[in-house]
Parts: sequence; C-alpha cells; structure tokens
Amino acid sequence: MKTVVVGLSGGVDSSVAAYLLKKQGYNVVGLFMLNWEEKDENGYCTAEQDFEDVKRVANKIGIPYYTVNYSKQYQDRVFKYFLEEYNRGRTPNPDVMCNKEIKFGPFLKYALELGADYIATGHYCKRVDRDGKVYLYKSHDKNKDQTYFLNQLSQEQLKYTLFPLADIDKTEVRAIAKELGLVTAEKKDSTGICFIGERNFRQFLKNYLPASKGKIVDLKGNVVGEHEGVMYYTIGQRRGLNIGGKDGYDNARWFVVDKDVKSNTLIVNCGECEEMYSRGCIVRDFNWITDKLIEPCTVYAKLRYRQPDQKVHLRVIDDTTVELMFDLKQRAVTLGQFAVLYDEDGMCYGGGKIDEIIR
Repeated sequence: MKTVVVGLSGGVDSSVAAYLLKKQGYNVVGLFMLNWEEKDENGYCTAEQDFEDVKRVANKIGIPYYTVNYSKQYQDRVFKYFLEEYNRGRTPNPDVMCNKEIKFGPFLKYALELGADYIATGHYCKRVDRDGKVYLYKSHDKNKDQTYFLNQLSQEQLKYTLFPLADIDKTEVRAIAKELGLVTAEKKDSTGICFIGERNFRQFLKNYLPASKGKIVDLKGNVVGEHEGVMYYTIGQRRGLNIGGKDGYDNARWFVVDKDVKSNTLIVNCGECEEMYSRGCIVRDFNWITDKLIEPCTVYAKLRYRQPDQKVHLRVIDDTTVELMFDLKQRAVTLGQFAVLYDEDGMCYGGGKIDEIIR
C-alpha cells in the first residue's frame, strides 16, 4: 500500500482530498503546515482555528495527523521576497512562491523522509503522465483551476505529487464534505494573501514598509492629490485614491496609470486611457515545467489569476526570459505579477515574473 502525505490546511478542499485518497486505498497521513505565527490586532491567529479543524477532519475520516512549523522558512523564502518586491514598487504574488518554496519544498522533503511515496494537496489541477514526464493541466472545474499558482513547480516536485480534485468541481467537494459531516463543509474559502487574513492590507504593509507621502499627478504632471506611499498602490487601481471632484476634469473615476518609485510619484488619469494598456511584456525567471519552447509561436497566457486566457505571440529570448506580444492590448499589466502560459488544451508550460511592460 502506497503512502500519501496530504497537506491539510483546515479548509474543505484538502479535507476532501484526504478522504478521496483514503477511499482509493492509499495509506493517508495528514500534515498541517504552520507558516505564519503572528496574531492580528485583536490577538487572533487563524492558524490555531485551522489546526483545530484539521484535527477534527483527520479524526472523522480516520487518518493520523501531524503538524510541522515552517514559519522561519516562510519568512526567509516568501515573506522577504514579498517585502522586497513591494519596496521596488512592484506587485508580488506570495502564493506562487509559497507553493514553490514551502508546500513543494520543505514539505515534500519532510514527507519523503517520513517514507511517503507521494504528497497531495487540495489544489484544483490535473497531473498527466506521458512519455516519462509529468504534465500539469487545468482541472475539470475551470472556475476554480489553480494551475496559475503552480507555475513554478519542477518535474521533480510534480513527480511526487497527486491532485485528487482534478476531475470534480467545488460544489461536489462541498457535497462530499457535508455528507461525511466534516466541520469544514461550510467553511468559507480563504481569499487574498494567507498571512494577512481579514486585516486591512495597507495597514498591515505599513508595519513592515513605512512609506513617505508624495504627489499624485495626472499624465501632464499636474498635482491632483497626495498618496501615502507609491508601494501601496497597483496599476489600474481606482479605490482609495481620495481624489475628489477637480475643476477642469470630467466627472469620471480616477485610475492609477503608473508609479515612479524614485521620485515617489503616483501617476493617475481621470477615466480610462490608452496609457493603461500595453502591447506586450518581458517575462523573466521563467520556469519551464516541461520542454522549453524554442521557436516563436502562439500560446495562451494568464497575466493575473482569474483572467480569461489571452492569445499571445511568444518569443524566447534565453533560457529564463521570454517576450510576449498580445493579440489584443491588455489593461493594467502589472510588474511583479506572474505571466503563466498554456496550450489550447489547457496544459501549463510554466510561468515567470512580468519584469518590463511594452507600451
């Protein structure tokens, strides 16, 4: 009997993943990863409640469970990157790095040391074995597909990974949990960045990256307001700018068009504008999950999670750098976010960080 160590998060997806593997005849072991120990302003730590739910789920489905503390590795490999990127005026995606550096890093290593044959997670994606390689495909539930967050995984990491939720959708997952009487059946999905929880994002960031106020200017350089620090804003943002009605401008919403970290200036426009759109981007630190594409070709890209796939023209610059030219101009392409590539059948080629915008 093969042993699978399942990453139990305290959510419904990993709970049902563990149950399905046991039902398939695997020897299942639950492992809860403590990645963040800090409490919020009310003294509440979501990890404590999550672990209580893990214990209840494991006892209900009849599997052993353990906990392991990766908070130091998380600080060093994920949170440090998160702060460095924001300090550069970019918008990072720590969930992608958490998968690469923690869930499929120390967690996988620990599981193999325990004698496991595989690890498993509650991600919505599909593993396909073909020609001696492991391919990552979109899940059956396209609305919940999470291949975007797994774009940095390697063949070695995928080789040891199972995805039990590949062929079912979220409603079925909740129905299974409810039928089993699992405490996570109706539990709300976690959203946003895991270590921030329900807290105010800007307030949280201020604790680690104090910033200087500066000018908000329009595209002609006219001062229209004051910001709290350029790092707190993202391209395309329209909320929280606090720019009221201005004489000489249309009665339209203001949007962030660009930001200049060196001069601490936020650049905005009253209404949508051409400057918010781009023709392409340069993507660096690109991770190829399978074979590299060499010749220029047409593929499909997500430039942020939840975005419908966009047709792009790919040109490989070097082993870890690609140029993407968009079939249709794209709005608010953001430095630091990941561009993830697919073929027309939903196979994920891999992804990398958007490093340069081509206007």
